[in-house]
Amino acid sequence: MDAKATYQPTGLDAAGLDALFREGRTFNAFQDRAVARETLLEAARLAQFGPTEANSLPGRFLFVTSPEAKAKLVPLLAEGNRAKTEAAPAVVVAAYDIEFYEKLPKTFPQVDARSWYVGRDEAGKRWVAERSSALQTGYLIMALRALGLDVGPMGGFDANGVDAAFFAGSTWRSYLVMNIGYGDRAKLYPRNPRLADDEFTRFA
Repeated sequence: MDAKATYQPTGLDAAGLDALFREGRTFNAFQDRAVARETLLEAARLAQFGPTEANSLPGRFLFVTSPEAKAKLVPLLAEGNRAKTEAAPAVVVAAYDIEFYEKLPKTFPQVDARSWYVGRDEAGKRWVAERSSALQTGYLIMALRALGLDVGPMGGFDANGVDAAFFAGSTWRSYLVMNIGYGDRAKLYPRNPRLADDEFTRFA
């Protein structure tokens, strides 16, 4: 019998849930410890297994690890994000491919899914790309945490400048920058409160 057909998830134990959620934090400072290229690639591979619309997988990730690339990126960040990004062992620019549908013959071969999107206007394509790529970035965060890394997402940056510096002539569009490393827990702030169940959930 096919092992995939008999697989039944058992759920994570408390330690696994802590690592991904309850003890997962937004880090502004990291240990002076390198992050392996293969670990970053493994996290990106894992992030591809989460659901996206029509398995479109529009998310694209630029891992910034060289001093030269970081020197191009840092001036394009909001001033308050520059020092911590300079010190971070690795950075990822999360982007989407506005022509994501060109990969659909590979990722959704059952039907002609490309035809669902190719004729849409720019806003319609962007709506799909932004929505599903944001999901993929969430999966990437969970994958990085699952592999023992910590993250610090940032929205304060010049997206047009980043696109010009790194994605000129391509169909990639940036929307988030995230520092990656082994977090320095001694420099964490106390965790802010979360909402009570009845403030953000309803049953019907």
